[in-house]
Amino acid sequence: MRDDLTISRRTLSQTAKAQVTVLGGAIALMWIVFFASVLSGGHLLVLGIIPRTAIGLRGIFLAPFLHGSVAHLVSNTISFLFLGWLVMLRDRNHFLPVTVYAMLASGITAWLFGAPGSVHIGASGVIFGYLGFLMLAGWYSRSYASIALSILVTIFWGPMVFGVIPASAGISWQAHLGGFLGGILAARQYRARAS
Repeated sequence: MRDDLTISRRTLSQTAKAQVTVLGGAIALMWIVFFASVLSGGHLLVLGIIPRTAIGLRGIFLAPFLHGSVAHLVSNTISFLFLGWLVMLRDRNHFLPVTVYAMLASGITAWLFGAPGSVHIGASGVIFGYLGFLMLAGWYSRSYASIALSILVTIFWGPMVFGVIPASAGISWQAHLGGFLGGILAARQYRARAS
C-alpha cells in the first residue's frame, strides 16, 4: 500500500513537471518571439497568416507565437495557460494532438476566409481549440469526469464562444471559429478511438 502511494505521488510529480515544462516552454517561446518582434520593429509580424497567398501558409504554424501588443500577449498567455492546463489535466497525451488540430483548423480557416491583405496573428485560435475540445469532450467520451469538466469549462469560459462571431475590426473571428471547430473535431476523434 505504501509503495502504491509513493508511486502515485511520483507519477503526479512527473505529470506536474511535464505540464509545467510544456506549457511554460510554449509561453516562454511566445514571449521570446514577442520581444524579438519588438526589437525588429514589428517586422516578424508579416510571418502571420496572409489569406489566400502561398507565403501566407507558413503563418499557420508561426501565427500562434506572434502577438501585436503586450495586452494581446498577456490575454493569450492567461487563457493558454488555464485552458491548456485543463486539456493536460484531462489527459496529458491529448495536449499535442489537440494543439495541432486547433492550429491547423484555425490557420486554414483564417487563410481561406480572412480579408484580403490582412495578417492574422496570435494564439487565440489554438485557445479556442482548447475551449471547443474541453466543452465537447464530455459529450463525446460520456465519462462522468469528462462531463463534469465540460460543464465547468462551459460555465466559466463558455461566453468566449461569442468570439467566433464577426464583431470587432482587428480580431480574427475566422481563426477563433476554425480553432473552435478543430477542438470539436479532436474531441470527436478521441471518442472514435475509445469506442
